[in-house]
Amino acid sequence: MNLVITDKPLCFCEKKTGNYKYIDLSSLRILNCLGCFSCWVKTPGACVIKDDAPWVYPLIAKAENLIYVTKVVWGSYDIPFKTLFERSIPIQKAFIRLHNGETHHEQRDVKEKKAVIIAYDCKTKEEEQTFRYLVSRNANNMNFKEYQVIFAAEENLAEIVSEEVKKWENC
Repeated sequence: MNLVITDKPLCFCEKKTGNYKYIDLSSLRILNCLGCFSCWVKTPGACVIKDDAPWVYPLIAKAENLIYVTKVVWGSYDIPFKTLFERSIPIQKAFIRLHNGETHHEQRDVKEKKAVIIAYDCKTKEEEQTFRYLVSRNANNMNFKEYQVIFAAEENLAEIVSEEVKKWENC
């Protein structure tokens, strides 16, 4: 499965084709993680919070190709993505594994994936550098076998996403 997740609505100018899902986080109700770790201890693999997150993070786990579209704030993902990532803890287990010579949590049936992170509203080169480093560290926990970071102007997002989706159709 291929997945596009964005923090703002995007208008695709072409007809939606192919095997992909589109999720606009700004249209969802995703609450902050409570930090209770019930998803590891009491209800393994399931969050106790009843909102939209529990149907989104399993799609991320199953995706083979994904595109994240996020505003960059202080070198990090903006609130919608940061909140979703924190709520994605149930796709990991409490147990630790060695991955690329580092300790990381075991994954709960998470496919390896190719990812494209399209970042917008970066203010400086330092912020871009910080964001690239953050994505490289997240790649280990998100099971990216390869990834690319693209910095874009906000007004070009739909066009860039459309081009990336077309690449899936040509595989």
